[in-house]
Amino acid sequence: MSKTSLLVVDIGNTNVSLGIFDYEDGQGKLSHHWRLSTHREQTSDELAIALHSLFDHEGRNNKEVTDVILSSVVPPMVPIWERVSMKLFSLSPLVVGPGMRTGMPVRYENPHEVGADRIVNSVAAYEMFGGPVIAVDFGTATTFDCISRDGEYMGGVITPGIHISMEALFDRTSKLHRVEIARPRSVIGKTTTGALQSGLLFGYAGMVDAMVKRILPELGADARTVATGGLARRISEESEAIEEVVPFLTLEGLRILFEKNR
Repeated sequence: MSKTSLLVVDIGNTNVSLGIFDYEDGQGKLSHHWRLSTHREQTSDELAIALHSLFDHEGRNNKEVTDVILSSVVPPMVPIWERVSMKLFSLSPLVVGPGMRTGMPVRYENPHEVGADRIVNSVAAYEMFGGPVIAVDFGTATTFDCISRDGEYMGGVITPGIHISMEALFDRTSKLHRVEIARPRSVIGKTTTGALQSGLLFGYAGMVDAMVKRILPELGADARTVATGGLARRISEESEAIEEVVPFLTLEGLRILFEKNR
């Protein structure tokens, strides 16, 4: 069987996550992954140059890409990335959205309100762990997506992300400064830096644990909790509820959706 390569693109409000899955004998394996900043004012030419440079750095040829799938929570970016796909790969990408086969019934009052990334994460979490399962994504927003035992998307929770909360705090307080999100020496901060780190790290870990505790009676006491996103590993170390960390859950979800729809 000939080798094929799938480019997956997840456009978030803060970052664009990308990955290449190389297929051999029908099995796709994540070979490379990158993260770019989301800039709504960027042109397709600028993005094409950036992506071409990433490929070159890894010794990849853009002609190796045989398929492209993308999801986005920033609608104006979709046509820009569609043009990038045509310029670099001569391919029209598969776009996650209404009408796509997901294999997952959406039990939202208005299914069109659910962000594409939340469906992608849910499909991946259910495929990997079965149900019931809670997928927690530490992105621009911290989201909790709940999938039933039968693989139905039941809904979830949205809270401000840790970086948004931090920036809001620093913008509104003249005497507080930005800090690295790291484990302080003690919960009771002895310095302003320590106090901030305690609130951000332990506070968010506690929020996750409390939210999962409230979700379980509605979703099922045996539901597993998996986490993804940039701070997933760090917060999971302080959380009692998070059982698994899957750094590339969204990219794997895009691969799964591509396979369901190709």
